Amino acid sequence: MAIEENEPDLQSEIEAGLAPIGQQFETIELKLMLDDEFDENNAILNIHPGAGGVDAQDWAGMLMRMHLRWCDQHSYTTEVVDITNGDEAGIKGATILVKGAYAFGYLKAESGVHRLVRLSPYDYNNKRHTSFAAVHVTPEIDDSVEVEINNEDLRIDTYRASGAGGQHVNVTDSAVRITHIPTGIMIQCQNERSQHRNREIAMKVLRSRLYEHLRAQRDEEIAKLQPERRNIDFGSQIRSYVLHPYQRVKDNRTSLETGNVDAVLNGDLDMFIEGYLKMKPTK
Repeated sequence: MAIEENEPDLQSEIEAGLAPIGQQFETIELKLMLDDEFDENNAILNIHPGAGGVDAQDWAGMLMRMHLRWCDQHSYTTEVVDITNGDEAGIKGATILVKGAYAFGYLKAESGVHRLVRLSPYDYNNKRHTSFAAVHVTPEIDDSVEVEINNEDLRIDTYRASGAGGQHVNVTDSAVRITHIPTGIMIQCQNERSQHRNREIAMKVLRSRLYEHLRAQRDEEIAKLQPERRNIDFGSQIRSYVLHPYQRVKDNRTSLETGNVDAVLNGDLDMFIEGYLKMKPTK
């Protein structure tokens, strides 16, 4: 009789002991899926608004905050390489370097157009607005990967940084803009006080973007896996965030959804990232 009375407690202890094992198994399973060439690398995030005016710029800023929160929760180090503030709110664009094991492998799931539906705080009539912003994720490419960059193909401009940084930032041409003339790829960096350091970071980002560009030319499948290259407007989104008339976040690729919008906007993206990775065909 005593054994039967203790059975519920024993079952609870077993379930509690198995829970961490299940989590560890799931983590290992996800790691095994991260077997693409650069999945272990650092990641470079580019975020910029699309259709929607001021609301879209504000939405781009919200996406930047959301992804920074996710990185912080997973102990990734982040460095804002470049940011251009919006006219009234949000951002016109931002480039973020995310450092840590498998940063690109996980964050590549976020590449694409993100759609927001809400009552606009910038509409005097408080009407519902739909805004779009794009997240573009590439791996950081180290010096061991051959990416030929000829100096004669580069146009390098320096200018005074407009962001935070104190008096030094405002009186010296510390910001750097590098344009790769053959492809038109333009990278700018103004986060550091040193022009030399800004140029070094800009070249690192350029290597990553140029590698992706050349790889996409060689392999059509790579181009197909870059949804962020589509127009940043209706019908092109990978995920929708609805704040009105109901609350829901739905990933269009996996059909996963949740009503806890606040948690998602505060960086709780694991459900969507893991769902995307599990959806991908294994090699």
